[in-house]
Amino acid sequence: MSLDDYTGGQTNGSDVLVVTTNDVPGYEVRQVIGEAFGLTVRSRNIGSQLGAGLKSVIGGELKGLTKTLAETRNEAMERLAEAARARGANAVLAMRFDVTSAADIGTEVCAYGTAAVIAPKP
Repeated sequence: MSLDDYTGGQTNGSDVLVVTTNDVPGYEVRQVIGEAFGLTVRSRNIGSQLGAGLKSVIGGELKGLTKTLAETRNEAMERLAEAARARGANAVLAMRFDVTSAADIGTEVCAYGTAAVIAPKP
């Protein structure tokens, strides 16, 4: 597996900064726009399910599911940034993920945080 298969995060050059902190050093919050979120639901792949079943017996990492979850989280983050941008924000503060099972057919991933306008401190 390559690094991109099991990690994620914001890509360079995005015009919306997404952070897990409540503030950004060197910046001030000029306007709080409010909560924003990005949501995606992924169905389970039958191949991954079979592999997961075997791994649960013999042990080990579920690489297919790890890759799928990383892709899903990245998609939810991209949608969060799009939602914040559409509301006039240039940052999302206190970003978090919520992951739940969706009716036993898939996984719901929600990236959420506080959309805000930030600017460098004078």
